[in-house]
Amino acid sequence: MRTMAEEILNPIVLQRADPFVYKHTDGYYYFTGSYPLYDRIVLRRAKHLNDLQEAKEVAVWWKHENGPLSQLIWAPEIHRANGKWYIYFAAAPDTNIDDDTFNHRIYVLENASDNPLEGTWVEKGELKTTMSTFSLDATTFFHKGEQYLVWAQQDLDIMGHSNLYISKMENPWTLATEPVMLTKPELTWEIQGFWVNEGPAVLIKNGKVFITYSGSATGVDYCMGLLTANAEDDLLNPASWTKSQEPVFQSCPENGQYGPGHNSFTESEDGKDTILVYHARNYTELVGDPLYEPNRQARAQKLDWDEQGNPIFGVPVPDARWTPKTPEVLK
Repeated sequence: MRTMAEEILNPIVLQRADPFVYKHTDGYYYFTGSYPLYDRIVLRRAKHLNDLQEAKEVAVWWKHENGPLSQLIWAPEIHRANGKWYIYFAAAPDTNIDDDTFNHRIYVLENASDNPLEGTWVEKGELKTTMSTFSLDATTFFHKGEQYLVWAQQDLDIMGHSNLYISKMENPWTLATEPVMLTKPELTWEIQGFWVNEGPAVLIKNGKVFITYSGSATGVDYCMGLLTANAEDDLLNPASWTKSQEPVFQSCPENGQYGPGHNSFTESEDGKDTILVYHARNYTELVGDPLYEPNRQARAQKLDWDEQGNPIFGVPVPDARWTPKTPEVLK
């Protein structure tokens, strides 16, 4: 197994759950994640992953005072498509629990500037998924010249809080095909506390398409699963996908890491290694409402590969930096 040229010091960003890192052709790593107050979308950038924590953070969008974009701004992701920047995120009109879930829907922002920390972010509206139910955690990718969306959504006829769906896209804010369900929470490790399949992330490598996702409630039981398809197969056919029956990444008490999940993928500075980005806590005794407990830290580590071209996730590595353990949000 290769050793990376630059050691990653974890956490890479403090108090940013649902971390997403996009390495652009300009040599910058662009970072976003859920802000603990769930009232804004923030971006920062740096040439090195280890510099993201000290990088200037810019709030590029704020929640509305009322209406469908006014509460619980969750899990933004920044992507590049057709020469523009896009942010996919989830927002709710209230903090109510209906049908055993919140009331989130998926929304899209667009920015034509070269630097997404500048310019104007334009609201493209709700990304309609054909079902008017709890939906969140949209991610997008290109394959064979076509854009796809993968996201989590509740089906009221299926036991659980969210399943994973895939669709081709007509443009970065509109679906082109009917959603296809790829997985639902059904295995023991997916249904601890909550029945959840959420937080999908896509990685295309070695002639295969991999989708990681997270299952169970967001405490110590939170962990990651894996779907695998051959790159030449029809990605809209559920039969093309194989679901790992065991979690591929989970809590590691010996390293003091709990509830790793909601990941993304990026690459090393030299482009030779795949980097797994995720969040985890380093303690289990939470103070106050877990939803507003801010200390899910953004983390990153090198991903290894087996002889068949499948990812070896290993275990969450120990901390190499100071982390907060109080319920206050860092300023």
